[in-house]
Amino acid sequence: MGRYSRLRTIRRMDPVRDCAEILRLMSQYEFPWDYRQGVSVAFLRDFGVPRISVLLDRTQEFERNGQKRYDDTVLIGYEMAADGFDSERGRAAARHLNRIHGRYRIPNEDYLYVLATTVVGPKRWIDRFGWRPLCRQEVQALAEVGRSMGRMMGIESVPATYAEFEELLDAYEAEMFAPAPANRRVATATLRTMAGWYPSPLRPLVARFALALLDEPLLRALGFTPQPRWLRTLAVRAVRARSYGVRLLPARPGWLPSRPRPRSYPFGYRLDDLGPHWAQNRPVEPLPDEAPGAADRPGAAPRRAPEGLTRP
Repeated sequence: MGRYSRLRTIRRMDPVRDCAEILRLMSQYEFPWDYRQGVSVAFLRDFGVPRISVLLDRTQEFERNGQKRYDDTVLIGYEMAADGFDSERGRAAARHLNRIHGRYRIPNEDYLYVLATTVVGPKRWIDRFGWRPLCRQEVQALAEVGRSMGRMMGIESVPATYAEFEELLDAYEAEMFAPAPANRRVATATLRTMAGWYPSPLRPLVARFALALLDEPLLRALGFTPQPRWLRTLAVRAVRARSYGVRLLPARPGWLPSRPRPRSYPFGYRLDDLGPHWAQNRPVEPLPDEAPGAADRPGAAPRRAPEGLTRP
């Protein structure tokens, strides 16, 4: 397979109908490492908002179970998209995610922002460091993935286009980014988890390298000082050098997708393993389009109720 064969395939696809398949090709074949880095930066951006970080800090999930918390977030997103967002697998993952969030009072605008980080974060990283830029179909597919997730989570006023997601993210951060002790604690716990993927002698350097790649508004909100200019330059050049090397490699073969390899579940996982332990005991609610009366709303398609739930 030629280096640009999948790009030609993606350009022939419908980004609305095929958004889950385009995401699979992007995240498992074209940009597996870059996509993960973009998602990781998206996690950190959430912590720059005190209202979000205070809630996360209160749960102590990042401090006590940082690796599991990271793995669970990645795996729930993977489960939602793996067989398509309208598959039973995808809808079961969405119900489970809603069950976890149902314990907390989270404003709709915070849901929108976190959703926007997962759409904008990967694109901005790939634009900056990827071995090639994203094509129009890939960018639109990212927005459609965000719209699908927002619909399944019952989030209101989800943007319709990538440009609207980006505008929402920038406006929200301009208003809501602010330093707070909880920001620093949650971010430090997350960076500690990420640095833990490397040998002990390298961990301090890995953490500083990661900070050198973050923008100054985010660093200020997280309570970190910018790294020296020489380290920022070195970090950017090192990641870009990697992308130049990747561009020269053959395409990843179809039999070798890059799938999540969660360190917390070396022997596999079930959906109920993901998230806090208390979530397993909470009732599962129907998705917004599965609730009674949803089929009567304009434009709504009838859905089968999840197992264990019946409609009156």
